[in-house]
Amino acid sequence: MSDQPLAPPITNVLVANRGEIARRVFATCRRMGLGTVAVYSDADAAAPHVAGADAAVRLPGNTPADTYLRGELLIEAALATGADAIHPGYGFLSENAEFAREVLDAGLVWIGPPVQAIEQMGSKVAAKKLMDAAGVPVLTDLDPAEVTAEQLPVLIKASAGGGGRGMRVVRSLAELTQQLDAARREAESAFGDPTVFCERYLETGRHIEVQVMADTHGTIWAVGERECSIQRRHQKVIEEAPSPLVERTDGMRARLFDAARLAAGAIGYTGAGTVEFLADEQGEFFFLEMNTRLQVEHPVTECTTGLDLVRLQLDVANGAALRTEPPAIRGHAIEARLYAEDPANDWQPQSGTLHRIDIPSVATEFDLLNRPGIRLDTGVVDGSVVGVHYDPMLAKVISYAETRTEAARLLAGALQRAKIHGLVTNRDLLVRVLRHPAFAAGDTDTAFFVTHGLDGLAAPWVSESDEALSIVAAALADAAANRGGAGVGGGLPSGWRNLPAQSQRKSYQSRTSGTHEIGYRFGRTGVTVDGHDGLELVESAADRVVLAVPGERGPVRRGFEVARYDDQVYVDSPLGPVAVRRLPRFSDPADQVATGSLLAPMPGSVIRLGAEVGSHVERGQPILWLEAMKMEHTVAAPAAGVLSAVHVAVGQQVDLGAVLAVVDPAEDNEIPEAR
Repeated sequence: MSDQPLAPPITNVLVANRGEIARRVFATCRRMGLGTVAVYSDADAAAPHVAGADAAVRLPGNTPADTYLRGELLIEAALATGADAIHPGYGFLSENAEFAREVLDAGLVWIGPPVQAIEQMGSKVAAKKLMDAAGVPVLTDLDPAEVTAEQLPVLIKASAGGGGRGMRVVRSLAELTQQLDAARREAESAFGDPTVFCERYLETGRHIEVQVMADTHGTIWAVGERECSIQRRHQKVIEEAPSPLVERTDGMRARLFDAARLAAGAIGYTGAGTVEFLADEQGEFFFLEMNTRLQVEHPVTECTTGLDLVRLQLDVANGAALRTEPPAIRGHAIEARLYAEDPANDWQPQSGTLHRIDIPSVATEFDLLNRPGIRLDTGVVDGSVVGVHYDPMLAKVISYAETRTEAARLLAGALQRAKIHGLVTNRDLLVRVLRHPAFAAGDTDTAFFVTHGLDGLAAPWVSESDEALSIVAAALADAAANRGGAGVGGGLPSGWRNLPAQSQRKSYQSRTSGTHEIGYRFGRTGVTVDGHDGLELVESAADRVVLAVPGERGPVRRGFEVARYDDQVYVDSPLGPVAVRRLPRFSDPADQVATGSLLAPMPGSVIRLGAEVGSHVERGQPILWLEAMKMEHTVAAPAAGVLSAVHVAVGQQVDLGAVLAVVDPAEDNEIPEAR
């Protein structure tokens, strides 16, 4: 036991964070009988993590800089509500040594590692030097001012944070300065520190990390490894435990665990942390960084060890001792991060109302899985509004099974059958990755999307013919809804005539396949749908349609569930999800947009202008930059021409689809559709 007297036990925990991680910590606190305190920005006033806490304190403002990055406000909230401990979650101030010190100075318990350990790992530059001295293999840092063409490509990284913010791959010296400036702005916005550095960039590699847990009595656990190689913009998309590479490489796990324990011991670490490595296919690995906090992907370790890592964090903070050895690894777990983003359109984040999120076969939320099934950790519920100020992750969907093959099958099936209404997400991409032969073989390096083609992986899971059938179901459900709302003759089929007549017509716009015009007519023997000979209507209601689809061996019944939100229609079936917009019979001239208009691809804030009105611009030239969800997004000229108008100013908030600027095209220059 430690010679230091134990502090009074923790009774009431404030989570200095939001969304899914706040709900995750609250879930363990409730299981331990502890009180909970939430904090929230104005944008998060109606968020589920606020409703799920015993008490909640407002942080005035919307942006992270005004709210969740204000350490003094977080400490005031803890003191005002009687909280005796602060859990930082991940992101925001979770790896900020000064905040940890202020928490301790205020007489509160810091549920995290020692301040000195955070300081030593807080600068990735200093951390790599320390690890190198301790005997942990590292990649050499490069001074951005001295990078040469022979050292390209290089990776710019934010020294004070992670999550893909402040990271840029540079393949030519000509773009180095511009990318450094952009990385510094993102780092400042996300972490309050613009410091960046460079290192050699390996085009392919495996991202392997080791979960460590250490107590104040000298015990350091290497709990298990995770593989997080499938990434976009250097942010993880799919994570799993154990790693397929480690599983098939003799001796690699022992070497990884030794290096991770060496890293933790070198800085006197306590609590939960993650040591991240970049590995090659031969099993050699290099230290990347140590995250002095809980990781987003911690559920896969929990599922494969039976440990509640948040509970262990609280126990260690209370002075408890770990057992001599961690539990053995069992089975396999895979986590998919469900994002509100459009992978097919440069991963653009989405915002708006999430009307419905329903993941089937969920066995538990924020808790351990002891048998094959699905776990859901999410910060949103039906009706949640996804704004532009924070990360666009909606949920983490986690599968656990005895084998990797079964875990992938479970997770892909749950995602395919999920009802997600209101926002474009990366769901179809996740399903395609989980069912890809390369994933099945464990070939999951960091270049997965480049190697296997993002266009194909981001394509809708549902086939064109099945999408067309789903849209027929949408039209027939709309017809049933119209009948149900009719004041007179509601019991008659829609458009029914005693004599043959023209088809009723409804039009729908698919985001991926264009306009679909559905013609149908009801007669004495049922419905006839143009272009779908032999199709039979078995059941028709406003929210459900059953069709008998002709086939070589006879008709097959297919059920479709239909939901509407204004002009948006969502059709869910085992064939795959379909989302369309119901088109009006007559278009409004006021809705037309002038040729050459640059439209806002998402809501956001204008942070910089790149050209002046009257100047000549080239196709692809940046006109302005938007910041949304802590990332920069470039809006470029659709064609060469003259910038005739700019309708926004730096600092202005803009809505999705707003006209930002207009480029008058040069003569004989075809203008593509505005982005």
